Amino acid sequence: MTADSFLFWFLAIVTVTSGLSVILMNNPIYSALSLAMTMVGISALFITLNAFFIAGVQLIVYAGAVMVLFTMVLMLFDLKHEMQAFVKGKFTGFIKVASVGLLAGLLVGAILMSVGLFTEKTTDNPVTFGTGMEATKALGRILYTKYLLGFEALGVLLLVIAIGAVALSRSKGGTHEH
Repeated sequence: MTADSFLFWFLAIVTVTSGLSVILMNNPIYSALSLAMTMVGISALFITLNAFFIAGVQLIVYAGAVMVLFTMVLMLFDLKHEMQAFVKGKFTGFIKVASVGLLAGLLVGAILMSVGLFTEKTTDNPVTFGTGMEATKALGRILYTKYLLGFEALGVLLLVIAIGAVALSRSKGGTHEH
């Protein structure tokens, strides 16, 4: 086993283990910390692929800013009171089962639609290897021309999340009224 393959498998095991612990932990703060570790592991995997720009963005945006936002929102809620919202009932049970079925259907549909993309040869990759500056410039050009709508939608979504967190914390009789 070479050093590269050992590093890959070590980082893969750390990333998958911390990803599983996100959904298996009972404490939401520990889940958020596990999610941060997952993001750091993914960033390390990008470094092994010589994708330093994406690794840096992964660390700064996801492990940094988004995780701070998640932790802040978790601290705003009284989680013991929120657990009572998950009551047992026929209607809520139906909604849960329907949501899982819809999500599974969307996942299967996405996998089936993308199977053809794995065999497709891509020769028109504008992001080529070279110095870091050329690859970053090409990535920025693509991001701000071809994928501008998705980039702007993500920015609006993050802004709405931040405004919602501030509005919840400042509302009269908000989450900490006890």
